[in-house]
Amino acid sequence: MPADLNDYFKKKNGGGDGGGNRTPNLNLEPPQFMKDLGKKAGFLYVLIALIVIFVIAKPFIIVNSGEMGIKATAGKFEPIPMEPGFHLFIPFIQQVFIVDTKVRIMNYSSSEDLGEITQRGSGIKRNAAISVLDGRGLPVSIDLTVQYKLEAQKSPQTIATWGMAWEDKIINPVVRDVTRSVVGKFNAEELPQRRNEIAINIEEGIRKAIEAQPGQPVDLLTVQLREILLPVKIKEQIERVQVAKQEVERTRYEVERTNQEALKRAAEAEGVAKAREINAQGQAKAVRIEADANSYANREISKSLTKELLNLKQIEVQGQFNEALKVNKDAKIFLTPGGSTPNIWVDTKDKQQQTSVGK
Repeated sequence: MPADLNDYFKKKNGGGDGGGNRTPNLNLEPPQFMKDLGKKAGFLYVLIALIVIFVIAKPFIIVNSGEMGIKATAGKFEPIPMEPGFHLFIPFIQQVFIVDTKVRIMNYSSSEDLGEITQRGSGIKRNAAISVLDGRGLPVSIDLTVQYKLEAQKSPQTIATWGMAWEDKIINPVVRDVTRSVVGKFNAEELPQRRNEIAINIEEGIRKAIEAQPGQPVDLLTVQLREILLPVKIKEQIERVQVAKQEVERTRYEVERTNQEALKRAAEAEGVAKAREINAQGQAKAVRIEADANSYANREISKSLTKELLNLKQIEVQGQFNEALKVNKDAKIFLTPGGSTPNIWVDTKDKQQQTSVGK
């Protein structure tokens, strides 16, 4: 037990004050836990010291999903990365660097977009638009978006070679160099019309350059050509050309429409004339058929008028006259030769002429 505690209890039990008065000896002793505490005090001090060192030194780290930990022992990176999870390391001797292995985006935007604040840790880097000189030396700005990610298992070698600023050393220079090389082959006014071709050439060039890096540290996903910013004079010239082309197309359309209408009217007139011709041909054919029918009927009738038939008709007519004479006995009758034509008589009683036709 510490000396100060023993003295305290001795004074309480048998000590007195300076005046010679002595207090009664109560024989008080400290509790057992305090005796045990005095024996273990050194161990507690050591334990507290270890806890303080553990909290201050923090010899552990948690690697989240989409990240890799790179452990460096005495400044040398270990080749195997630390997977997501809980990991321990030796403070002051070892150090752990966390790198992002998720998909990252690097935007090359015009000046008006640079003021936008990118959320920290979002994996988006924003750079100025790429300035390019076209085939005639005119300045052109290109807006691009590049998607990529760090190869997780190769991250220790990548960080050891390129450092934590690996994006600005691997991605950024390649994108700018390839874009300038591709766009510089064209004149500014050709760029809008050949946009798709330029976009394909830029992506293929960047992909080839990234894959040619030692160890292939980066996986390039996509390259998107967002916008081609032309000089003001070139834009005005292109607009004038577009307006002229639209006017030519409009005139051509009007001419074509007029030709189509003329062809339509000619076709309609030709159709009407053809219809009239067909109608006239039909009527002529009908007249011809009718005439042929009449001629055929007359020929057939002529063939049927035999001598015997005429005599029979004469007899029939004569019989009719005989019957008529029975009623008009005083009538005057004129008979025509042959007996095949009408007979005419005159009734003398009422002085009225009558005409009768008999077949």
